Amino acid sequence: MDRIFFFLHMIGTLALGFYLVLPFILNGTAKLSASAKEGTLSAIGGFNRFAQYGLVIQLLTGGYMISQGDYTVAWMVVVIVLLLAMFALGGIMGKPLRLAAAGMRENRDVSDHTAKLRTLSLLLMVLLIVMMFFMVYRHII
Repeated sequence: MDRIFFFLHMIGTLALGFYLVLPFILNGTAKLSASAKEGTLSAIGGFNRFAQYGLVIQLLTGGYMISQGDYTVAWMVVVIVLLLAMFALGGIMGKPLRLAAAGMRENRDVSDHTAKLRTLSLLLMVLLIVMMFFMVYRHII
């Protein structure tokens, strides 16, 4: 059973890989036409939803694996706080994505929404890298 949960945990990790490339994707959208930007933002919204499901998988499978292992309380707290922060930032990203896509359809300036998206995506990438660090070096804390 442990191997199955570990496999599912790795599937969730693959879904979160989207957050590693998201800042680079958003930086590349500046050169696109308006219709291409709208399509890209729409696709990012779908991938963000997919990554949110990956976070749920991480929470459930990670919770099971924590109950089966010998982890310090400090490590558990740090990892859960990082996971919740990723949930929050991923959810917060939804509104600027919707507003930017709607603004692109109506030919409005969406630079403030895309700036928010770039900031949130960068924060998500950093949080994921920090999370991976603590997963690899779990005996540090």
